[in-house]
Amino acid sequence: MPDEADQFAFAAELADELEDEEEADVEAEAEATVESLGLPMPVLAVDEALALLAGGDLELIGRLWVSSNNALLGIVRGDGIEAAVIHKPVIGERPLSDFPDGTLARREVASFVTSQATGWGIVPPTVLRDGPLGSGMLQLWIRTDPEVDPVDLVNAADPRLRRIAVFDAAVNNTDRKAGHLLPMPGGHVYGVDHGVTFSPVPKLRTVLWGWRGQPFAEEEVAVLRLLRAGLDGALGDALHELLDPIEVRATERRVAGLLASGCFPQPDPRRPALPWPPV
Repeated sequence: MPDEADQFAFAAELADELEDEEEADVEAEAEATVESLGLPMPVLAVDEALALLAGGDLELIGRLWVSSNNALLGIVRGDGIEAAVIHKPVIGERPLSDFPDGTLARREVASFVTSQATGWGIVPPTVLRDGPLGSGMLQLWIRTDPEVDPVDLVNAADPRLRRIAVFDAAVNNTDRKAGHLLPMPGGHVYGVDHGVTFSPVPKLRTVLWGWRGQPFAEEEVAVLRLLRAGLDGALGDALHELLDPIEVRATERRVAGLLASGCFPQPDPRRPALPWPPV
């Protein structure tokens, strides 16, 4: 076991040993399924994708069997466009001891809304809508770059992940695994699986501790200021439609705290700092 200084890199390096873990395989299974079925994966502008997700006809193909929250693979069709999607109906959410029942889909959408407010485009287009199994989140499927291993990005503290680390600190992400990072052809990196975010209790759990304690860059400070201002306006209004008011107020305090500190957060020694498994 590595010493304390190396524990975060060590956690990410467990990837090769965890390839058979159920939670670690969700994204890999989905990727292989989409490819094998030849499902459509068009590149869409955000507005175009949101219109398709919200108004298109949703056909469910099957369940990703290793998913703990009944993630379903599907196709949405509308206006001559069709695209592969991930659908997580509220009815399939696993009860958790530290999050209210039936709220994970809304947290996924709240994360997308916050991502859009940053201007960084971290979360793929995501909406809340009805489907064959009732209300749930619907997210555009993203084609990743098969030549890039997210674990390698984490181990190398790739600078492209700094934005995601800032975003995770703002939304209090309790489950940032390497497998929840989607590197794209061209270099952009998306983040997915944000159902356990926005807790009013500080509980950041992530593999992105490579910048812990380091000062924010000017761009990162500017985006945090943008979020803080937005929480008093349109962003706050949108989050109030999706979250408990206590959670929105906690987000305001959290972002203000990040601005006051001026640096990436440190792990809380009283709480687990890493998700498990970390991949």
